Amino acid sequence: QRSQKRSNSTPETPRPKRTLSSRSPYALFSPNSFSPSVTPSQKYTSRSSRGEVVASFGSVQGPSWSGRGGAGSTPKLFGPPEENLTKSYKFMFQKALDVREVLLWRIEELGDALKSHHHLEEFASVLLPTQEPVTVLGQIGCDSNGKLNAKSVVLEGDREHSSGGQIPLDLSELKEYSLFPGQIVALEGTNSTGRMMVVSKLYEV
Repeated sequence: QRSQKRSNSTPETPRPKRTLSSRSPYALFSPNSFSPSVTPSQKYTSRSSRGEVVASFGSVQGPSWSGRGGAGSTPKLFGPPEENLTKSYKFMFQKALDVREVLLWRIEELGDALKSHHHLEEFASVLLPTQEPVTVLGQIGCDSNGKLNAKSVVLEGDREHSSGGQIPLDLSELKEYSLFPGQIVALEGTNSTGRMMVVSKLYEV
């Protein structure tokens, strides 16, 4: 039993390609039969761009430092410490709680704008059952990982009135609407069972 070594293929010693049989009909439609003849590329070892700097930024390279300072000199921080970095900092790093706090603050801010613009009364909770129409504030979400559709719309209530609770929305009574995940809206509707809100009016920002 003979052991065959696998040939190494490099740009200098390319591995020979298998040639198609002359009887094969695919040989008539090979790229070689349609491609025009081009100038062969230069050898890999004779390339002239080895280690060449193709782009650089700034004209000063390797600035020299000099001074007479002694061993006891210490740098002084200008400005308040809370505005300067005095220790290692994770760049573009955000904690989930910080992001959540900003989003909740944004819902409250836009809720006040909706209340003053549409002259709305006090917002109610999305979780409490009610037979009368109430106005709630929250953020549009999706109950699945798919695309948002009329059957998968949920409203995530604000922190102040609804403690962030979620409730599915029934949009069948609306004549027209346009929603997207993350949209902050105020809704008027009834929540007789406490499990689904039937929306009668939609107030957008």
